[in-house]
Amino acid sequence: MPSQKYSVIVFDLGNVLINFDYNIAVSKFNKIEPGLGQQFIAYHKNNYHIHREFEKGNISEAEFIDFALKGINHKVKPDTFAKIYSDIFTPNNDIISLLPILKEKYKLVLLSNTDPLHKKYGWENYDFLSYFNHKVLSFEVGSVKPEVKIYKTVEEFSKAKPEEHLYIDDIAEYTEAAKKFGWDAIQFLNFNQLCAEFEGRGIF
Repeated sequence: MPSQKYSVIVFDLGNVLINFDYNIAVSKFNKIEPGLGQQFIAYHKNNYHIHREFEKGNISEAEFIDFALKGINHKVKPDTFAKIYSDIFTPNNDIISLLPILKEKYKLVLLSNTDPLHKKYGWENYDFLSYFNHKVLSFEVGSVKPEVKIYKTVEEFSKAKPEEHLYIDDIAEYTEAAKKFGWDAIQFLNFNQLCAEFEGRGIF
């Protein structure tokens, strides 16, 4: 692949820098009442549009929690739900180890579809976040990937041309959208694949 001048590397968060597993929450709900976890997941999937509106910032924390508690028959208090719902993340340390290396040459931007509960109770205290020059979070900017607004918000910060952005995301729909907007993009599969993609572009 021909070399290309990048100035900004943009990372997705979930299943790239941190892995998430809703089965962790399922197990905790099931300890409260057998089958409660499966009931919550089914309710969540059947009403995913509500979660998406929460990620867009169109629904408040209180409104989302009240809605979600209906799916588990109000078996827990709101603060307990928030913690169980959000304590589902584990850091992907291989990918995280690349950040200080990349930071030496590039602006780093975090671009995530996320919600305030996951941020507050799940991931905001990870030390690796300090490597990022800027964080573009869906609920803060009122837009989710693959909508054009959230990508343009990155460009508003970076002040760089579209082709100077390299984006890494595990979801093909989101990397393809980035390419349509003039970015280069890599669908993340695993650490070795990402390193090979970086080397092929002369990133390292």
